[in-house]
Amino acid sequence: MRTLGNFLWFILGGVFMGLCWWFCSLIAFISIIGIPWGRACFVIGKFSFFPFGKEAISREELTLRGDIGTGGFGLVGNIIWFLLAGIWLAIGHLLHAIACFITIIGIPFGLQHLKLAAISLSPIGKTIVSKEVAHSAKMRNADVEVTRLRSGT
Repeated sequence: MRTLGNFLWFILGGVFMGLCWWFCSLIAFISIIGIPWGRACFVIGKFSFFPFGKEAISREELTLRGDIGTGGFGLVGNIIWFLLAGIWLAIGHLLHAIACFITIIGIPFGLQHLKLAAISLSPIGKTIVSKEVAHSAKMRNADVEVTRLRSGT
């Protein structure tokens, strides 16, 4: 089912938004200072081409360790990203979502566009993994939190 969903997604508009992400990536790489944003754009662009069966998750949630993109610098990076490109990509995904919601068959595609719109607002500090890996990380984090609460630390 994922393969069929990804195929339909790609030919019915996913390719356009994926190329938009890659265009932003290219602009960021050309500017040299934008390389961290360019890397995030490239990863999310691949996700935008074939989103079914994958999920965006915080790297900190996945690895249980912070890094430069999940801390204060990541927040500043996301603010800069939002002002320069994030809002435009989010608008593109929202417009595609509205177009998809017109038909019943398009509803799953519209929901994917809404997820991508949310990611486009703050992509720094996120990574794309399979739904199974994301679920495992969330369950592990819940177990760690319960253990921490029980121990009182």
